[in-house]
Amino acid sequence: MGDALLAILAAVGLYLFSGLRVLREYERAVYFFLGRSWGSKGPGLIYLPSLFAQMQKVSLRVMAVDIPPQDVITRDNISIKVNAVLYMRVQDPVKAVLGVENYLYATSQLAQTTLRSMLGETELDELLANREKINSILRQIIDQRTADWGIEVSAVEVKDVDLPPEMKRAMARQAEAERERRAKIINAEGEFQASEKLALAAAVIGREPAAIQLRYLQTVTEIASEKNSTTIFPIPIDLFKGLLHAVSRRGDSTVPALPARGSGKALPPVTDKDKAPA
Repeated sequence: MGDALLAILAAVGLYLFSGLRVLREYERAVYFFLGRSWGSKGPGLIYLPSLFAQMQKVSLRVMAVDIPPQDVITRDNISIKVNAVLYMRVQDPVKAVLGVENYLYATSQLAQTTLRSMLGETELDELLANREKINSILRQIIDQRTADWGIEVSAVEVKDVDLPPEMKRAMARQAEAERERRAKIINAEGEFQASEKLALAAAVIGREPAAIQLRYLQTVTEIASEKNSTTIFPIPIDLFKGLLHAVSRRGDSTVPALPARGSGKALPPVTDKDKAPA
């Protein structure tokens, strides 16, 4: 009798001990008792009666779901391949288990169809230039659809955009032409600014004649620093103004002789003494 009681007590203890479960901090257990949902349990130590209750573990950590490459035709009729990554977490474990059969597979399929639909309404230039905006729109659409499943989508990132080879060559030519255009514009702006500075310098030299002498000295200094065998020194014409003025005055003081009327002889030249009053 005593042995039977001990055996029964051991069996009961073993049954109770087999129903103990330990859940980590990031895990929750959706509890089913006789097929009915009794909510979620955890974390820590929980009790699960064997043969009468079942549970399904759900992780609350953020999961990265890889979206495989999708063939997409953009609005401007360009065929591309696009892949992305989706970051999601389970916000309500009960909805994630009861609302959909496999929330990971369902979320991945929804992300693929949304990606093809969204990019099909987008032009290629907009996709390449405004990727952050497209990521935000994708996240909002997918998060709104998965809210009934207890899933929260934190981010959707478009990773790679695979272009056809002919499109890559066309974009390379376009980029090269754009760089040449910018180089020409910058060169023209530099020439315009240089011409403005030269005009200001000419105006200053016109107002101050001594400035040209300083410029001559600077030019001579630059020529001498290059160790040339021959140096050309420009002499300003202002140095000869006094000499030219003296020669012109001497020429004006002498009047050439005029021939006498009716004779072949010339009259003597008129000098300054002849012009003096008697």
